[in-house]
Amino acid sequence: MSDYMFILESHLSPEQSEALATVQAAAAQANVSLYLTGGAMRDMLGGFAITDLDFTVEGNAVKVAKDIVKAQKATLASVDDHRKSAEITFASGVSCEIAMARVEKYSKPGSRPQITPATIHEDLRGRDFTMNAIGLSLNRASRGLMIDPTNGAGDIEHREIRATSNYTLYDDPARLLRLIRFKARFAFNIESRTEMQYRNAREAGVEANIPARSLYAELRQITLESNPLEVLQSLETEGLLALFSPALAGAKLNAAAFQKLAKAKAMIPFDANLKVDWYGLNLYCLMQKLTPKEKSTLVSALKMEKDELDPWQKLEARAKRLETKMKSASLNKASLVFDHLIHCAGEEMLLLHLQSGERIVQDRIKNFLAKYLPTALDVTDEEVTEVSGLDPSHARFAKAKEERIAAHLDGKVRKPPPP
Repeated sequence: MSDYMFILESHLSPEQSEALATVQAAAAQANVSLYLTGGAMRDMLGGFAITDLDFTVEGNAVKVAKDIVKAQKATLASVDDHRKSAEITFASGVSCEIAMARVEKYSKPGSRPQITPATIHEDLRGRDFTMNAIGLSLNRASRGLMIDPTNGAGDIEHREIRATSNYTLYDDPARLLRLIRFKARFAFNIESRTEMQYRNAREAGVEANIPARSLYAELRQITLESNPLEVLQSLETEGLLALFSPALAGAKLNAAAFQKLAKAKAMIPFDANLKVDWYGLNLYCLMQKLTPKEKSTLVSALKMEKDELDPWQKLEARAKRLETKMKSASLNKASLVFDHLIHCAGEEMLLLHLQSGERIVQDRIKNFLAKYLPTALDVTDEEVTEVSGLDPSHARFAKAKEERIAAHLDGKVRKPPPP
């Protein structure tokens, strides 16, 4: 095994490792060359948590994705017929993109690019920034071989963002937003010639050529950032936030809600399997201070579709229903509160934490995050086996573990005195 494969596997969660193995097997079955590219390589080399799994194949990427879906190992989230790419979501919740290695040629800034199939080297050289232009071979003969035609690994080491060409920001002006987002996320410096290209592109006003759907795609990525407020404030400083809506500038950027949400997020234990729709929750916070007319204008400007609206438009009503349940006197034990909140939608619970006026609801959510979740995570499989006599493979093991967690939460398990 190469060093890079070892580093990669140490960065992936079990669910991500399973997704990678599935894509690898499907590509081998289709007899196409497969590479891990983009954000996963950048984050691995930079020592960051891997959040994106992007694969590039020298061949029919959409067929590989559909073969995985056909085998009932994932669902098809979207297909881009123009760029020959597809996004799939596995049952574990892991999403990934599988794209054809390609070259994109732009007739003018922001125009629809002409797409032609390419080799992996040509594909990487045509990407936005060098830190995103790194690939790792997942093919049997060259598994673990890193491909880095623009020295992106060196730029990551020097904590620098560098454009792959002198036309990067002109060809696709949405990269202006991406540049500021990456700078805010990683706290990297912008390389001097890239900084000059950025200033020249802004002086030429190329940001006006960003298509509506590219604006939406970038806004979606911002909502999935670990600190979206920092990105939004950076865009506001650069005068780019108004591209989404002029109404977002100044006091209507809901900084207080994002800051409170960040504190709640920091309370969640790192290894807690708490599912939260950050897109819907962060978009709700972003829209909260806008008037109905301003919201409608933003939705129209970004050409948002119904399935993109529902996660934030319906969130408040869903949270209200949860609030009614959380006020119930029947939740009179810690284990009952835990059982209710661990199975609810995380975004509903966190929205209640942000704005519920019910003291009992606030207290129960804080206890869940700060006390109950850490207690539950401390209950090991070994402890459950010792108490119940059941092996983790036993059909009743999960139930036995739930009962043991409940016993800890309700104080029925006496902890040994500290040494």
